[in-house]
Amino acid sequence: MEETHAGKALIDPYKVISKMGLKSGMRVADMGCGRTGHFIFSISKIIGETGIIYAVDIMKDVLESIKGRVRSEGYENIQTIWSNVEKPGATPIPADSLDVCMFINVLFGVKEKDKAISEALRLLNDGGLLVVIDWIRRLGPLGPSAEKIIKPNVFIDLAAEKGLKLVQNFAAGDYHFCLIFKK
Repeated sequence: MEETHAGKALIDPYKVISKMGLKSGMRVADMGCGRTGHFIFSISKIIGETGIIYAVDIMKDVLESIKGRVRSEGYENIQTIWSNVEKPGATPIPADSLDVCMFINVLFGVKEKDKAISEALRLLNDGGLLVVIDWIRRLGPLGPSAEKIIKPNVFIDLAAEKGLKLVQNFAAGDYHFCLIFKK
């Protein structure tokens, strides 16, 4: 049963999650998870007690917010990780260990997109999925300025250069695209 999700108006996490093929026991990272952990709590329930989801962010106060909810609601398979996703090798997650690595509303603001993608690839196992969700257009004051919005083809080309195969390309709502690549 789907729970009510406050962020569903912008991105429907259940639509995206249903396309990831998540199963019990999987290992997932949300790179730049944000204060609300828009996806991590829903994913936590799917991957169960044998799975793990890493909530990765560079802002320590964001991670404290996630930790508070983890403690108060009793999530045991969510770990917070402080890291700069633009520095390959910096994220303290074992290499080749993730089934899914996600960038949700993150890459438009990352200066070194190539390095962030390289860090995700380092963490993904063979056959693992890289999920990129980003803005198509602004919603009033929400979202990046027009010059920071990046067309999906930029990510598709960058991923292809790194040997990733595009397996899905769809709208994740009225304001976002979702690309899913396979390593």
